[in-house]
Amino acid sequence: MNFLAVFIGGGLGSLCRYGISQISFPYFQHFPIATLTANVLASACLAFIVAALALKAPNESQQFWKLLLATGFCGGFSTFSTFSLESFQLLKNGQTTLAIAYIFISVTLCLLACFLAWKLLR
Repeated sequence: MNFLAVFIGGGLGSLCRYGISQISFPYFQHFPIATLTANVLASACLAFIVAALALKAPNESQQFWKLLLATGFCGGFSTFSTFSLESFQLLKNGQTTLAIAYIFISVTLCLLACFLAWKLLR
């Protein structure tokens, strides 16, 4: 059952990430906004899920929801490998300022999203 929870959550997260890329691509040709958006939202979701589960007494269903939502959905929704590749490609193409801005903005916004989601439940 654990494998199924991760599988379903990961598939749903991947579909959401794909949906964001389809919506945002025409508007941002030179900046990887889809990956940034997915990673910020996934960071907020993960922090929210972890904080929400921490408020409840541990039980068996909590493990299922953690695997489905945190491991599966957030794992499928966020994408560190794409973030790394896009950063590398910007650097390789001589867009050093844009690459540094993308890395800084991504890390800052993801940490801020985690902080705000955590604070929301605390």
